[in-house]
Amino acid sequence: MTHDEDVALFIERLGTTLTSLGMQRVPARVFAALMADEDGRMTSAELTGALRLSASSVSGAVRYLSEMRMIHREREPGTRRDVYVVAQDQWHYTLLGADQIYGRLKSAFAGGVAAVGGADSPAGARLETSVRFLDFITTEMKGIAERWEALETGS
Repeated sequence: MTHDEDVALFIERLGTTLTSLGMQRVPARVFAALMADEDGRMTSAELTGALRLSASSVSGAVRYLSEMRMIHREREPGTRRDVYVVAQDQWHYTLLGADQIYGRLKSAFAGGVAAVGGADSPAGARLETSVRFLDFITTEMKGIAERWEALETGS
């Protein structure tokens, strides 16, 4: 197998893994392609060609990945072309972004406790447990991110 064939196979395998974990198929493949790219930077045209996707599919995928803070867009110096970039430490940013998602989910659960009959009702108790769990996860994720940063910087 050639190097390019190995990379293409890896992209499909990682894309399939991410899809099985709940990510939409096209964003999963786009993310996998960016992770496999030597410098983690690709234009829309490069992604379209590498993955044999339509420009509109790539556009939707990069919008989704940007909203999830898994990639970001940069302007290529001296051109009008956008380049999509996966950060070297993108998992750190994804983890921190998940904190915002958990916060919104926690607020929704907390707001529902009274609506379902209070914390003494079975539904209210489940919602309260969910609020406590999300508080725990949020605290732990901050600690994980701090420990990762210390590990990466050698401090």
